[in-house]
Amino acid sequence: MRSRFLRAGALGVAVVAAAPAFAAELVMFTRKTCAYCALWERQIGPIYPRTEEGARAPLRKVDLDEGEAGLPDYLKGVSITPTFVLVDSGHEIARFAGYSDELTFWSLLSTVMARLPAASK
Repeated sequence: MRSRFLRAGALGVAVVAAAPAFAAELVMFTRKTCAYCALWERQIGPIYPRTEEGARAPLRKVDLDEGEAGLPDYLKGVSITPTFVLVDSGHEIARFAGYSDELTFWSLLSTVMARLPAASK
């Protein structure tokens, strides 16, 4: 996991409008007032797209302050931010809520990424 942090770059995470998921992606539910989301943005946001996980499951952010319009039913009803939902071919694979630190995030993400079908890995 240490190599992830060494590859950190200054690029931010692309924000994509809420649209149906058709390939593997990591959906992050966020709010502008979420302090833990801001911490994730500082610690993980710049490097996520440059990691193996980011290549396999690009990040898509959903701002809950903007509502749930356009989201598939299986992604509706999230209230805790940040919540991370791993999606593959329009189906939820796994989810976890909250952010405390880098090590915990990468550990949880590694666990849920292992559930992706082989074709998505």
